[in-house]
Amino acid sequence: MAVFNRGADPSRLEGKFSAMAVCWILGLGSLVSWNSMLTIGDYYYNLFPILGNAILLQLRYHPSRVLTLVYQPFALGTMAILAYNEAKIDTRKRNIAGYILFCASTFSLIVLDLATSGRGGIGPFIGICAIVGAFGVADAHVQGGMVGDLSFMCPDFIQSFLAGLAASGALTSALRLMTKAAFDKSEGGERKGAMLFLGISTFLEFICIILYAFFFPKLPIVKHYRTKAALEGSKTVSADLAAVGIQTQQSQEVDDAKQQERLSNKQLFFQNIDYAAELFLIYVLTLSIFPGFLFENTGKHQLGTWYPLVLIAMYNLLDFISRYIPLVKCLRLSRKGLLVGVLARFLFIPAFYFTAKYGNQGWMIMLTSFLGVTNGYLTVCVLTDAPKGYKGPEQNALGNLLVLCLLGGIFAGVALDWLWLIGKQSF
Repeated sequence: MAVFNRGADPSRLEGKFSAMAVCWILGLGSLVSWNSMLTIGDYYYNLFPILGNAILLQLRYHPSRVLTLVYQPFALGTMAILAYNEAKIDTRKRNIAGYILFCASTFSLIVLDLATSGRGGIGPFIGICAIVGAFGVADAHVQGGMVGDLSFMCPDFIQSFLAGLAASGALTSALRLMTKAAFDKSEGGERKGAMLFLGISTFLEFICIILYAFFFPKLPIVKHYRTKAALEGSKTVSADLAAVGIQTQQSQEVDDAKQQERLSNKQLFFQNIDYAAELFLIYVLTLSIFPGFLFENTGKHQLGTWYPLVLIAMYNLLDFISRYIPLVKCLRLSRKGLLVGVLARFLFIPAFYFTAKYGNQGWMIMLTSFLGVTNGYLTVCVLTDAPKGYKGPEQNALGNLLVLCLLGGIFAGVALDWLWLIGKQSF
């Protein structure tokens, strides 16, 4: 066993750009499966139409809304448990378990579709909902675990991870447009495209398991940050350090017992309540519009069946690009500026309403693009600013708390998204 040099300068350690690349891929894997489901929403709308006969009842599936609503309680509930116990949970096992569950669940969607021969109905729909619940559990493991893990490392790592999250949406949207163009007029084209999506997602999740388990922990800069966190009292990194042959001897190396003390989760939350509220409000607004409103409430236009796909693609693309804007320091908002920016986003609600009612498709595409830009930019600003100034264990805990608020906002937004259906006959 080796004891790593705690005094090394991180800027001189090798592997920073490799670590950023791996973080980007791990971010991609954190949402690629779920984004694939959102992007192939047109396939599920044909398989499970808004109006369909089931027994003697008129069953309204609303796939994009129902599946998102099923996903979030599992994600939020699991994240609440994990955030409460984060100091006792092995981050390595947590993240690997999350990626394995993503991989298995995505493959299960392929198996379910093949077993039912691509038929709709209440049975397959319930099966898909159960798998989506597993996605939620996996998301809580991975997103909270990774954000917490990266919060005590270089801010560029967490920015790369968050960019990877958005890249999953941009990638799946681009692939969906290509597969729709390739298979649009062929028999069973939508199903072929959907299966291709899920197959690619399964492969990417497998790659994430390998990268996180065997490659990422061996990078010198990652070993440095994890050793530093362990010396500050973190117990969540011990398995990752042991996997690369590093043993921390806290009793010999920590001179002052006060270094082992850390703020409680309650103290961390109240010290950063503005950041927590901002993340909650960012995703309340975003998920009250995306994806349900874009699929069901934007009307019919010249683009036809391509219209919702183009809207989803523009949101994902601009969300991805905007996550690199905070890398330019002069373009970052202050702490008060972030709050003003988050509150100003609520002007999107009347803007989307009147654009859907009176505007043409060009205005809607532009508005959706602005929604993506503000979502990505503000998310990165909050999650990279908040952990600064804390010790490793506190940064890990704060990262988990912020992701919990983020998922809480998503859940609230998904629930509020149903309000757009009030007064519609298809409800």
